Amino acid sequence: MHAGEEVQHWHEELLDGTRVLIRPLHADDAALEREFIEHLSARSKRLRFLGLIGSPSDALVRQLTQLDFRREVAFAALIAREGEKHLIGVSRFSLGADRKSCECAVTVADEWQHKGLGTLLMRHLIAVARARGIHEMVSLDAADNPEMRDLAAYLGFMRRADPLDASQVIHSLKL
Repeated sequence: MHAGEEVQHWHEELLDGTRVLIRPLHADDAALEREFIEHLSARSKRLRFLGLIGSPSDALVRQLTQLDFRREVAFAALIAREGEKHLIGVSRFSLGADRKSCECAVTVADEWQHKGLGTLLMRHLIAVARARGIHEMVSLDAADNPEMRDLAAYLGFMRRADPLDASQVIHSLKL
């Protein structure tokens, strides 16, 4: 968020009726982010990080949670279970060097997939990107990721092969 910008948060309902809080991800969320990544399946980790990853390093957790809000936005989807909050999804974008485009990513915990959470997280991310005057949102994804293919198509992203890596595709959305 920009200095002086109101901190946005939303209470949303998933397709199964579960209530979630979507709010900006903060540096204090490092432990939640680490736990979130550690509990992703090997497949989900590979699709999110486009490679093999085990337990996230301290440096990666810092990179994902200590954001420069002038260039980066990240939203956390949280639920309360047994009196504790749990991170079940994250969407984020990082502004490109041209300041008119951004690269985005969305990750949903395995047990929370196919409940509309990825769509909710991306819609809030897209709205913030549009409000900031960003013209294009891009996502670099594994070609064998049908969930991202379907979500991107549903949200209006165009899909093309990555000319530098046949195992990846580029989804882009004109804002």
